[in-house]
Parts: sequence; C-alpha cells; structure tokens
Amino acid sequence: MAAVALAAAAALLAGCSSSDDTSDPLAGEKADGGTVVVGSNNFAESILLADIYGEALKAKGVKVTYKPNIGSRETTYGLLKNGSITVLPEYNGSLLAYLDPKAEQKTAESVNAAAKAKLDAKLTLLDSAPAEDKDSVSINAETAKKYSLTAQSTLADLKDIAPELVIGGSPEFQTRQQGLLGLKSQYGLEFKSFKALDAGGPLTQAALTKNTVQAADIFTTDPTITKEKFVVLQDPKNLFGFANVTPLVYKSGLSQEGVAALNEVSAKLDTKALLEMDSQVQLENKDPLDVAKAWLKTVGLD
Repeated sequence: MAAVALAAAAALLAGCSSSDDTSDPLAGEKADGGTVVVGSNNFAESILLADIYGEALKAKGVKVTYKPNIGSRETTYGLLKNGSITVLPEYNGSLLAYLDPKAEQKTAESVNAAAKAKLDAKLTLLDSAPAEDKDSVSINAETAKKYSLTAQSTLADLKDIAPELVIGGSPEFQTRQQGLLGLKSQYGLEFKSFKALDAGGPLTQAALTKNTVQAADIFTTDPTITKEKFVVLQDPKNLFGFANVTPLVYKSGLSQEGVAALNEVSAKLDTKALLEMDSQVQLENKDPLDVAKAWLKTVGLD
C-alpha cells in the first residue's frame, strides 16, 4: 500500500495514458453494454498496466474505454462495485491488507483466496502475474561489486556482511516486522547502523546512490534500480509479503474471452519486464500506451 501512495507523485511527471477518454473518471456512469471500462489509480505504473490490459482486450475484439488516473484505492474500489469500472490493475497483498488488515499473507495463492473471500460479491480477482511491486532490500552497485552480490543473491547472503553495512529506510522500517525486526528474526541480519530516510522515495534513492547507505528499502519496480544499477536481493522467506499485479474485475462486465485475455497477460508479465517498462515511462518520458503496445507485441499478445 505504501508503494501505491508514494508512487502517486510519479504520475504527475509521467502524465496520463494517451488513450483519448475525456470523460470525468469520477462521474460514476455505468459502461455502455458490451464496453469494458479499464480504470487506473493515480500513479504511473497503474496507468501503464491499465493500458496493457486495455490493449490486450482490444486485440481480442473487445470494445474498451479508459478512465485513467482516477485516484486512490478507496475511490476506485467503490467505482468497481457500482460497475463504473470493469477492470482495474491491483496488487494482491495490498488489496487484501485494505480489505482485511489483520489477514496473514503466507503464499500468493492464500492471499488471493483470502482477498476473493473479502471482495464485494460483484467483484473477483483474475490470475496474478509474477510481477510484483513491493518493498525490498536493495544494495548499490559499489556494494554489490565489493561483495560479489548479484540479482540472484538472497537476503541470507548478507548475514556475514550486514555488520559492515548501513541500511536506510523510513523511520517505521526500523521497528516493523517487515523491516529490521524481520530481517533479524528471519535472516539473522544485524546491520552496522540504521539511517532514517523516507519510504523508498528520493531521500532513500539519493542516499543509496551516494553510498551514504549501502542497503535500503526500495520498491521492486522503482526505475531508479535501472538508472543506478541497484541490486535487489531475493526474499525467499517472503518477509515483505506479496504484491503481485492482479486484475480486479466487475464480474458481469467481462466476458470469458476477456478473462482469458487478461490471464494471458498475467502469465507473461514478470517484475523484470514491468521494471523495464516503468523505466521507459518514468525515465525516458515515453507514452505509456506506446510502451504497453510494444510489450504486448513482443510477447505475442497484440
């Protein structure tokens, strides 16, 4: 959920989708018969994912309109319930935390099952993609080179190194289970010190780039990873939970053909591909619709 809130600012830089919808996204009108309305929250990655979903549906002959850049989950969930939106990109663990803050998250499958059980009866989740946008411990290129760490390295590989490293993150990261407490209890990591910064935002990114900290809490699809060659360490014990990209749909508004089309998208969308596309949109200022179309073509879904 933090990732969703923090990424909102990026939408102001990246702009909206190039889809030509000019209607008020908050108006609440139901879609015309046979038209699938694809909505997005107000941050760049959500807009990109909505374009991917919409164009994949169009490729199957489905009539699609867009309601981009609407707002937060609190707004879009209500629009889904009343049928104003048919499809919305979601993140399974974050959605479950919204629906049931006390729910445990042990596997992606159990997260999806629990979320479906809490959803409004008119809504459902489709297949989750391997792609995730969630917290991670990432290290800068200098540290990775010094200790021979790669994208295949895990948090466990830091056990002997951590006492030499300063780690940064939000003040809350120091006292959360999904933070220093869990890193110690799950992986045995005890760092040299902790530097309070922000939650994966510009302060954290700058500190990691400048080597003020050698490790930090960075979201897994943050384009800074690409720009600064940060290395995201694998989390095999799922300390940071689940945030798989997952279509949330208004059931009666989407045909079985539409369901199949979106499930095909999920089957091919991984974190690496999503990070590459986010980087194109947010660092290279490419139109998200063009980026979406290009990716769908490369995976044979155009």
